[in-house]
Amino acid sequence: MSTSQADPVRRATDWLASPVLNAFIGIAGIAVPVIAWVNDRTGVKNALLIAETVLVVALTANHLWLRRRYITLRRTNNIRAMDDARYYDLVRGQLEQELISDYGEIADGHLRVYATEVPRLSVLLLKTLVDSRTDPLRVLAADLTTNPSLLTQRREYLAANRRLLEAGGTIQRLFICYRADLIREEYARNLLQLITMHRQMGVTCGLAVRDRLRADQAVDVIIIASAAALVEEEQGDADYSKGRSSVYFKGVERWTGRFESVWGHGTDSAPMTLQSYESVARPMLDGQTWDDDRAGNAVDQL
Repeated sequence: MSTSQADPVRRATDWLASPVLNAFIGIAGIAVPVIAWVNDRTGVKNALLIAETVLVVALTANHLWLRRRYITLRRTNNIRAMDDARYYDLVRGQLEQELISDYGEIADGHLRVYATEVPRLSVLLLKTLVDSRTDPLRVLAADLTTNPSLLTQRREYLAANRRLLEAGGTIQRLFICYRADLIREEYARNLLQLITMHRQMGVTCGLAVRDRLRADQAVDVIIIASAAALVEEEQGDADYSKGRSSVYFKGVERWTGRFESVWGHGTDSAPMTLQSYESVARPMLDGQTWDDDRAGNAVDQL
């Protein structure tokens, strides 16, 4: 939009948000019914009552518009209680500017989001990490991979990942899969295609068999440096018409510890587990010789 086009829009926006306008509507809303009450002429009384109705509608509409345009989030009493106060404050500022909802609970270091706000917030968290140059510039992500194809459709999220890597950051992504899925040909093909795509971006990938993990380890989480953890409590569908996640700005080390306990080190690490699985699965897929029993034996030995 050009400057000449934007100026009238900006002036109209400022006028609608003007305290003078709101004060005028409020005063008129009081004066009109008083005048109608003391006036004996029926025609004038009806006209004033109609005007009063119009004023009430205008006041309500203006209030709703202002509520959607300007969000004031409850301030935290102790910002130092957050694991990364600077990062928290930047995210909070972004929420005030961009999200049309009431996220007052962020003052407590916790935020819950639903449906389409989940992918939007995950992108915001990654973008803020890059822009703030928070140290370490690192993301640890564990994904409960029930449908590998879904992740390939998260274009904005993948673009935010790519931007982080291009800025010199690192991403470790752990794919947590059921044994029954890993031995299916179609699932294995989609999973390895997804892993190839992530590796081409520069992501370090690992694999864990979900059946062998404790409940507190099998968690869908994105850990943003040491500043925040986005925990998916209800997985979204392809369009994110459903889904529920929580962001924690305090106690992030708890989620980091759980991730690292599954990621591991050395020959028992998640990247080595993935490498062992690939050494059996990829040749069968490439040669169109998939065998469920052979795949099952390979998974059992991981």
